[in-house]
Amino acid sequence: MATEAYLGLGSNLGSRILNCYRAIYQLHHSGSVALVERSSFYETEPYGYEEQNRFINLVLKIRTDLSPQALLCLTQSVEKSLGREVSFRWGPRVIDIDLLLFGDEQIEEEGLVIPHPQLHLRRFVLYPLAEIAPDLRHPALGKTISELLQTCPDRKEVRNLEPRGKR
Repeated sequence: MATEAYLGLGSNLGSRILNCYRAIYQLHHSGSVALVERSSFYETEPYGYEEQNRFINLVLKIRTDLSPQALLCLTQSVEKSLGREVSFRWGPRVIDIDLLLFGDEQIEEEGLVIPHPQLHLRRFVLYPLAEIAPDLRHPALGKTISELLQTCPDRKEVRNLEPRGKR
């Protein structure tokens, strides 16, 4: 039975939007992921390490029969195929794909924590997620994505590059 999941994508090296489209294409054409919806593209200030280019961020709503662990393997494979190299925490990257939510599951194991442990602290994730799933409840915190966005302590700039009607 297919599970709905949410993926956060980000890029700040090279052709940032094209990198995101390439990741979406590979995920969709893997045969394991059905794309349900994508948020707008957002340009965001870097988080953590600030001496780098701005990011392009977006969120995908997908449907998959994969397990959370298998979906993580797929996302890591897509990252690697697009040239992602391991650098330092919060460093620049060609593509980053984070598994944000997987149904209402809560998982904590080595290499995989769902919901993403920083989701509620990052405006660059909450803005695009709230665009496509404002009433979705965080399985651990019990608040909607809209409520989490309103109380998010992060104040970094998040700018929608595709205002309504422009997509």
